[in-house]
Amino acid sequence: MSALFGFSGAPDPALVERMGATLTHRGAGRHPTVGPDGTAVFQGADQGGVAISADGQVRLVVAGLVLSPPAEGRPIADVLLEAYLGRGTDGLESVRGGFIVAVWDRDTLHLVRDGAGARTVYYGRHDGRLFFGIEPKAVLAGGLPRRIRPAAVAQYLSFSFVPGAGTMLEGLFELPAGHRLTVAGAAEPVLHRWFRFEESEEDGDVTDGQWVERFHALHADAIRQRMPANDPVAVFLSGGIDSSIVVAELAAQGVKPLPTFAIHFGPQYANELEFARAVADRCGADHEEVLVSPDGFVERLRKVIWHLDDPIGDPITVPNFELARHVSKHARWVFNGEGGDPCFGGPKNLTMMLHHWYGGVAREPRFRERRYLSSYRRAYAELAHLLTDDVRDQFDEQADLEAVLTPFFEAERPRSFLNKLMAINIRLKGAHLILPKVERMLGAFGVTPLSPLFDERIIEASFAMPGRLKVHGGVEKIALKRAYADALPPSVIQRPKSGMRVPVHFWFKDELRDYAKSILNPTDLRRVGIFKEDRVQQLLDYDIAEGQGRYGLRLWMLLTFEIWRRIVVEGEPV
Repeated sequence: MSALFGFSGAPDPALVERMGATLTHRGAGRHPTVGPDGTAVFQGADQGGVAISADGQVRLVVAGLVLSPPAEGRPIADVLLEAYLGRGTDGLESVRGGFIVAVWDRDTLHLVRDGAGARTVYYGRHDGRLFFGIEPKAVLAGGLPRRIRPAAVAQYLSFSFVPGAGTMLEGLFELPAGHRLTVAGAAEPVLHRWFRFEESEEDGDVTDGQWVERFHALHADAIRQRMPANDPVAVFLSGGIDSSIVVAELAAQGVKPLPTFAIHFGPQYANELEFARAVADRCGADHEEVLVSPDGFVERLRKVIWHLDDPIGDPITVPNFELARHVSKHARWVFNGEGGDPCFGGPKNLTMMLHHWYGGVAREPRFRERRYLSSYRRAYAELAHLLTDDVRDQFDEQADLEAVLTPFFEAERPRSFLNKLMAINIRLKGAHLILPKVERMLGAFGVTPLSPLFDERIIEASFAMPGRLKVHGGVEKIALKRAYADALPPSVIQRPKSGMRVPVHFWFKDELRDYAKSILNPTDLRRVGIFKEDRVQQLLDYDIAEGQGRYGLRLWMLLTFEIWRRIVVEGEPV
């Protein structure tokens, strides 16, 4: 996988080397191509490159996968530089794919992130320079102070990730998906949002059947455009509708061999293996099942969290990592079904919609924001019990949690409540959790993830599509199921979504208990002063009186955070 990083100010080869050393896992040991401005790129299996204008005043670096405009045999960096020289930053706003572009135009820097957020880029100022990189660790190598932002801790516990432009560290920022950052000299950075998918809301002149055909055609083309020219591909197949339609479309396009991989956690835990097998049999795929258990991954857990960089508290990160480790022996390009839930009204929207329409007459201000935070079922209800008074005094629940969501609910577009929820899920969960998680976990092994359901055209179509083709009568993803009804087993089309449940609830009672107790020990918790050690002990003992415990998920979030803090803030070795 390609990767870029850079900084402003005078050239500094030692700084380039220090930042580049944090990203060598992306360049398969290659030396980066370094421009005269200190911007560098590792060129991996996907696209990456550098282009310089004839007068030497404009330098463009790209990393990732550009689907449009087509390269047509030319280096993609040259194509994008030509677009920029012709139309300025407007020329980069029609680019589609999963990419980061950096343009130095004399003393002005433009950073552009793809519309869905398939690639990430972080930035921060320190010692008179602006640093940026595709992972936080590259930016931190520039010397930024490593101070935890208290509001981000509350956000992380509520969402299981840090939403928006902020990160867990003060002074370190993430460029939101579909945005451009412009920095002119020493001026403050300016953000401009260019991907406005909400504006395509509801085209009433198209019949339901035509919508299903349109989705099918867009999905087929999204897969076709992502197919590498000569390399083999694989698919993560869970047995859910999203990954199943990706397998069905690859089979329809004649991709052979078609290796598919499913994970499970042992016969004692619920799984979706029978559905994945049924899809693989129907589509003629070469199917393999991979066991993931603490006995196998606990020794690699610190490495997983180092690769995540900005902490993500979703337990599915480890299965993603373990599956990528296994699949990397077979393929460097892996399709997945990510995007079906955010773009087509997944089942988690149902409770929010019911509360919105039937939640009673007396509704206090910001009731939707609080309901949404509660719907994540992470540790939002735990904040008062879990965080020390010192940390709680340093953030405001309304300003730092509810206000993250308010602009979505109050925006003029989209108009429908379902689409407002989808916009939140795409711009926050998709761009700051789902896509970065998959990209980091696969990137750890030099594998490029391919997420056709997050194609920008599909996102736009999902907002123009009537709501009844997304959620209707308690059934979600209607358009997807109709489009591939003839290509998949009826059992897969008709089954309700169950999701992949990582059995952390049981692991922390058994295989992970001693490990968690050693990391979340009272002495270190008291010294650091973020979490109350007595509350953490209650969680470890599965013994709290308030509400639903969800012990396993909350312990996973705490364990992930504490390992991340030790590695990133205290500098413990991986």
